[in-house]
Amino acid sequence: MPAVTVDNILALPRIDAPAPGAVDRPVRSLTTAPVGYEGEGFPVRRAFAGIDLPALDPFIHMDQMGEVDYAPGEPKGTPWHPHRGFETVTYMIDGIMEHQDSNGGGGTIGGGDTQWMTAGGGILHIETPPEHLVTSGGLFHGVQLWVNLPRDNKMAAPRYQDITGAKVALLSSSDGGALVRVIAGDVDGHHGPGSTYTPISLVHATVAPGASLTLPWNPEFNALAYVLAGEGLVGSERRPIRMGQTAVFGRGDTLTIAAADTQDSRTKSFEVFLLGGKPIREPVAMAGPFVMNTKAEVLQAFEDFQAGRLGSVPAAHETLA
Repeated sequence: MPAVTVDNILALPRIDAPAPGAVDRPVRSLTTAPVGYEGEGFPVRRAFAGIDLPALDPFIHMDQMGEVDYAPGEPKGTPWHPHRGFETVTYMIDGIMEHQDSNGGGGTIGGGDTQWMTAGGGILHIETPPEHLVTSGGLFHGVQLWVNLPRDNKMAAPRYQDITGAKVALLSSSDGGALVRVIAGDVDGHHGPGSTYTPISLVHATVAPGASLTLPWNPEFNALAYVLAGEGLVGSERRPIRMGQTAVFGRGDTLTIAAADTQDSRTKSFEVFLLGGKPIREPVAMAGPFVMNTKAEVLQAFEDFQAGRLGSVPAAHETLA
C-alpha cells in the first residue's frame, strides 16, 4: 500500500501533543462494511452501510475499491453515468484509473493521487483502467467518497481538481510512528490541497505496529475512521477495529487511533482513512446517482438526464491505419 511515502519520516513537520484538558473522542458505533460490486463488476466494500445519514453528514457514501490483484484481462471500470448535487472524491492507493466527462475533461490518477469531481448541476462521466493495465493486470486499490453539497451549491458549475500525491501535506506523529497525509482540510494548522464547498478534513494515516496517533480535530466536525488494512484500536476507550470496519466518534477535541502490536503477514502497518466535516443539516433526497434536497428535485434530475440536459457521451475516435 504505497500511496505517498517518505524516506525519513522524522524530517516531516510534527503534530503537536494535545492541549491540556483536551477531550479525546469516544466511539459511538462500530460497523462492518458488506462486500458488493460496482460498475462493470469490480469489488467494493460499502464503508457506510448501516450508519445513519445524520452521523455521516456532510458525507453520503463511501466505497473501498479493492484491494484486488487482477489477472490479465480482468481490470474493470464503470460505464458512462450521470451525477448531480454532490462531489465524488476518488483517492487511488494502488493502480491507475482514467476518467473522462461530457464536458471534454479527463485525466489519469495513480497511487497517492486524488480526483475531486464536483458534479454540481450535472455531468456525465466514466472511470476505467487504462488499456495497458487491462492487458497486464495488476493491483488496484482506492477509495471513492461522496460529499454532499449545500442547497445553495447543488447546481454549481461542474469542476475537477486533480490533486497529485506530491501536493498532499505530509506530517509525522511526535515519535515518528505514524505518517499522516492531509488530502483536504486542516490538521494541526497544516492544510491539505483539496478545495471544498463544505468544511471537511480528509486524512490517510499509516501507523506502525504498536504505535499510536492523536490528532487535534475540529470540535464542530463529526469524525469517522475507516480501516483500509490491518488491525488496531480507536477512540478514548481503545476499542478494537480491523480492516473493513468504520468507527463513528462522539464529541471531543482529539481523535486517537493505535496499531496492534502485530499485523498479519500481508499487512505491514495499520492503514486508516480519517474523515469529518461540519454537518450541513439539510434534508437529503437521494436516488441512484443524484443527491438533492427534495424528491421533486431528484425526479427533475432524472428527467434532465433522460432529456440529455446533463450532457452527452462524446463521439468515439477511430484511428485509421
